[in-house]
Amino acid sequence: MPGERRVAAGGTLRGRAHTLTRRTLLTAGASVAAVAVVGGLAARDLSRPASTPTAGPDVPAGDERLIRIASGARGREVDFWTAVPAGYGGGRGLPVCLVLHGASATPRDFGRLGLARFLTDAVRRGTPPFVLAAATGNRLWRPAGDDDPRRMVREEMPAWCARRDFDSSRLAVCGWSTGGAGALLLAEAYPGWLRTAAALSPAVRPGDEVFADVRKLRDTPVGLWCGRQDNFLKDVRALARALPEPPARAEWTDGRHNFGYWNTVIPDAFALLGAALTPPRAN
Repeated sequence: MPGERRVAAGGTLRGRAHTLTRRTLLTAGASVAAVAVVGGLAARDLSRPASTPTAGPDVPAGDERLIRIASGARGREVDFWTAVPAGYGGGRGLPVCLVLHGASATPRDFGRLGLARFLTDAVRRGTPPFVLAAATGNRLWRPAGDDDPRRMVREEMPAWCARRDFDSSRLAVCGWSTGGAGALLLAEAYPGWLRTAAALSPAVRPGDEVFADVRKLRDTPVGLWCGRQDNFLKDVRALARALPEPPARAEWTDGRHNFGYWNTVIPDAFALLGAALTPPRAN
């Protein structure tokens, strides 16, 4: 596209050739000086080396990319991460689950956390295929002065996904901890925009913004998961009771506020998301 310079092709983390990606890796002591065009997006490539240890099921990650892109809503460059299940190429025509990170991880960490592997595993177990997409937000996913991560997710991320030929008309959201609260806030801010909201151990408290606007979640199916040893359990269960409609899923199993627990419920969350994103909307 005019005005966009090229530095690396693809940016795939696993599976395919990494010749160009390896020449443009960012490490703790190095940076890239060039700019990439990835699916029509001008950005620097920040892909991790293929040797980076990853978690998740023992399946391929599929087409997983991490790039740097300018966000007008946040007034800065952000990391933009996408994952397509293995066997679905670049993900053309697939619906999208927007992923909101918590305070303990950002999109740069998603490769080692194995989210793309969980996605491939879910699809192989029968979940309808979809794409994961995430960008760096602030800690609470709330506007702070000129920094508006919520507007970035609402206005910019669907456009970035559309340039990758994903189906941005079919959207859901998923998040954990403060990202789980952010996912619910996003669904409340834009009623009817999202097909479902999945919140893993959302950091919520009675009286906060999520509870204050909980009525706006009517007609948006909500999935809630929280560990029995999590300090937020009492409040998440209170949120489940406060929802204007029964939650699509509400599960309380053993676990704390960490990825050891979240990894156990991601398969259930992905099954809910995949079902909600299929089929396409009727014309």
